[in-house]
Amino acid sequence: MNDLSCTEDLSHPTAPVRATTFLDYETEEVQAFIDHAVKDRSADQTTNAIELYYAVRDGIFYEVYGADLSADGLKASSVVRAKSGFCLHKSVVYAAAVRALGIPSRLVYGDVRNHLASPRLIEHIGGDVFFHGLTQVYLNGKWVKATPVFNKMLCKLYGMEALEFDGTSDSLYHPHGSGGSMEFLVDHGSFDDVPYEYVIATMRAKHPKFLDGTGTVGGGSLAAEAR
Repeated sequence: MNDLSCTEDLSHPTAPVRATTFLDYETEEVQAFIDHAVKDRSADQTTNAIELYYAVRDGIFYEVYGADLSADGLKASSVVRAKSGFCLHKSVVYAAAVRALGIPSRLVYGDVRNHLASPRLIEHIGGDVFFHGLTQVYLNGKWVKATPVFNKMLCKLYGMEALEFDGTSDSLYHPHGSGGSMEFLVDHGSFDDVPYEYVIATMRAKHPKFLDGTGTVGGGSLAAEAR
């Protein structure tokens, strides 16, 4: 694991607005994404955080198969270029984009029971409990969790409601069409940048069949498997 420690005192943002190796918001790719997503960079932070949330949720397609989990592949600029990825990728883009507008953010990791999974993916993962990534943002004097992960079209294919965000309440418990919800089982803490070695080691330990030798998830299509 790298030297990025989990921050337990979340009462006030210390300095999580800087660009980092993975939250590389100073790049042209991330800046262009922000320009496309927000109407006015000078608008209040809550407005911009909400606009960026939906831009990441629906503008970057949620896809597990073929996702690049190399160190370069998890940079915000790389994910924006690819226009697809899963929770680990999309959370990085959101955390980077809000920081670019002066909104403190952190990355949060946990274990969840995932309802948006095909039988093939569940077999591939080794069950329906997934290592999961989301984001915390500091708005109006408090930290709120945001999960701009499952895009609206894919949710519809799987009979789920898309997860919304209003900038004031945690966007965490994903509604399910049958009345259940995504279960957040374990919180592994929050980080100022991607703790890359920890993330990859955890993925390999929890989901040994998930990654091939190159660190890329095997091929397929969640949208196709929904049908």
